[in-house]
Amino acid sequence: MNNQLESKIKTLCKMKHENEWVEFKENWFEPITLGIYISAISNSAALLDEEFGYFIWGISDNNHSIEGTDFDPNQDYKKEPLKHFLARQITPDIGFKFDELVIDGKNVVCLTIPKAHNIPTAFMKVRYIRIGSSKEDISKYPSKEVELFNVLKNGFPTVDNIESANQSLSFSQLFTYYAGKGIELRLSTFKKSLHFLTKTGKYNLLAQLLSDNSDISIRVSLFSGTDKTAPLFSVREFGKCCILVSLDKIIEYGDVLNLVQADERNRIVERQDITLFQSKPFREAIINAFVHNKWTSKNGPIISVFSNRIEIISRGELSGGQTEEGFFAGESMPVNQRLADIFMQLHISEQSGRGVPKIVAAYGKKAFDFRENSIAVTIPFNWINKTGDNVGDKVGDKAVIQVNKTQALIIEEMRDNPNITLLELQKTLSLGRTAIQNNVSSLRKRQIIKRVGSNKNGYWEVTDKSK
Repeated sequence: MNNQLESKIKTLCKMKHENEWVEFKENWFEPITLGIYISAISNSAALLDEEFGYFIWGISDNNHSIEGTDFDPNQDYKKEPLKHFLARQITPDIGFKFDELVIDGKNVVCLTIPKAHNIPTAFMKVRYIRIGSSKEDISKYPSKEVELFNVLKNGFPTVDNIESANQSLSFSQLFTYYAGKGIELRLSTFKKSLHFLTKTGKYNLLAQLLSDNSDISIRVSLFSGTDKTAPLFSVREFGKCCILVSLDKIIEYGDVLNLVQADERNRIVERQDITLFQSKPFREAIINAFVHNKWTSKNGPIISVFSNRIEIISRGELSGGQTEEGFFAGESMPVNQRLADIFMQLHISEQSGRGVPKIVAAYGKKAFDFRENSIAVTIPFNWINKTGDNVGDKVGDKAVIQVNKTQALIIEEMRDNPNITLLELQKTLSLGRTAIQNNVSSLRKRQIIKRVGSNKNGYWEVTDKSK
């Protein structure tokens, strides 16, 4: 048991920041405040779907290094054993436990705090919650209080038990997708077999995600530099429909972005064709982002393309019980089990958990960034020939086309309103007539935009070169 707990503590020490269900101290001792911590951590663990929270002595609050502690969990408080005092004031009884360990030759004390069950955990009849690193009376935060009671009554929100905001769903894309995989869905049974209904018989969020009208946006944004301060070159919408279709379209778009470069370096007989990035790790990263995304937030993954990399962000953190070691080893613990089952049924992903190891084999563990509320995967570009800092709009084997900030804004306005006039562009962008005319003329000459129809009754078309 102590070996498992030691491993858990070392894993927690690797976190960049403390969170709502973990607290580190060295020799700190304030019995009343400790009781408040127990209540707050227990309730926060329930909200975050963690079986246990932890209060650990002997760990640096700053860098999470193991420093050791003199804290004695067996001491008295006001002539009463500390453990007895805390147990008497904590309601209901949650069975918290102190463990004393020696880790790397240093004394460590771990207080394991079970998550709240059925009703919130209180200390001295007051229920607390963690808001960031602070401990607060939950009654001061009505929305958090309602959320906690809902979790304790109905379970942690999942794609299974959250009702779809839209109950008028259609599934023609889903049926077509299954048929394309050689699997027949029966109209009379698919809702039950795919677990699309809540206990009350309403469509759940899983059904919404796989419907023709999911209403969840999934965009791919292209920036003309190395970060989001650079001009936004293009935004492509792939959501609002069945996420299986969205997934395929984004992977296909990745093939468009994955330029084939002619490597003339050290050429002797034949040149080599080098892709901008490895397609298999990219595919695995996109699939993982879809399977493990926190869809209960009603937000899709975020895909950003920069001049030197693709960044794929899925909402949420590692699933409860998962560790970074297990994650990198390919131990599959899906955040959305029902969705993962469907992906496996359709042979989109595997239960073997080889996706993460494939990415690590290609780009190393540094490709992953575990953030406070998300996980980011970076797919770096392997530019053979220097093309500058701009991503431009290179598609397939077309040449790189660069646009300035004004031209990028003109393109964006024309996409939003193909009927926009030059005068309206002047007003919208707060630019002079000459600046608008010169930039529009440049875009037309390079066939990035074209005018369809007459100047009076026609409209603007942004060509494929702008994608």
